[in-house]
Amino acid sequence: MTIDPAAAPAREAPTGARRPRIFSGIQPSGIVHLGNDLGAIRNYVALQAEYEAIYCIVDYHALTSTHDADQLRTRTREMAAGLLALGLDPDRCTLFVQSHRPEHTELAWLLCTVTPVSWLERTPTYKEKVEQQPHDINHGLLTYPVLQAADIVIYKASLVPVGKDQAAHLELSREIVRSFNRRYGDTFPEPEAVFTEAPTVLGTDGVRKMSKSVGNTIDILGEPDLIRKQVMSMVTDTLRIKRTDPGRPEVCNVCQTHRFFGPDYEEIWDGERTARTGCVDTKKLLADRLVRHYAPARERYLELMAHPADIDEILEAGADRLRPKAAATMDEVRRRMGIR
Repeated sequence: MTIDPAAAPAREAPTGARRPRIFSGIQPSGIVHLGNDLGAIRNYVALQAEYEAIYCIVDYHALTSTHDADQLRTRTREMAAGLLALGLDPDRCTLFVQSHRPEHTELAWLLCTVTPVSWLERTPTYKEKVEQQPHDINHGLLTYPVLQAADIVIYKASLVPVGKDQAAHLELSREIVRSFNRRYGDTFPEPEAVFTEAPTVLGTDGVRKMSKSVGNTIDILGEPDLIRKQVMSMVTDTLRIKRTDPGRPEVCNVCQTHRFFGPDYEEIWDGERTARTGCVDTKKLLADRLVRHYAPARERYLELMAHPADIDEILEAGADRLRPKAAATMDEVRRRMGIR
């Protein structure tokens, strides 16, 4: 199945019909940025109407690179508020924090015993993290994919929404499931990908994927002046030196971003090609559209952050809702492995 990131939410499943269960996790990176929304959250909102959707803020995973307790707590709450402000509905999906269901880490340890180290050492994300934080190559970076697999299969989710560039990561979860099932019997379904059309959103540098760790984000729930400042810092077509030079919208990060915020993006591109408009004009227009588009979500976000107990209540209710599923899976796994 393919979900267009600009599409309206999918139709509700027929009353009484059992919807397929999906699972997806997101890092608690704090206030959401444009890459979070275009790359994941828009699809989360669309998918919650059609699937039994479980969405997890993966704070255990974050501990592989974040070692400040207060910062992690703040970022987790900010991410939850951002997800809710951008359209996740706790009545239509389950939103929770990974550490609120500690069964995840127990299952991850058990799955480690059926996962060869060589599988983990070859993962691209492990190699990337080693390069990004050479002075903090902790054990969690290596076993990160096993915890990912545990996150999915503890609820026996059969589907995982991913972009096509993430298919290899999901395949490792499938390999871990096959390894467990071969040794202990048919226990977990092999999770299948629900491929989405989520784009890879480049940061303001126009080179690397938008990321808080790189510092190249557009903070869509921030103040309008901050959004405008970040948009105006975006790198455009590096070969367009003068205002009168024709531009190349297909390589311009600003022009590419316009695709998601108005049906007239081809007209904007034509203005760049013919030099009717300059890069500054195109940036100003994008900034105005981002400010206007995210204004309702920004207001909702500020309201939520002003009442943190409401956020915590939603997250706790989500974790409580999952307790029976997690307990049932762990009872079965322990019995099959002979530790109960």
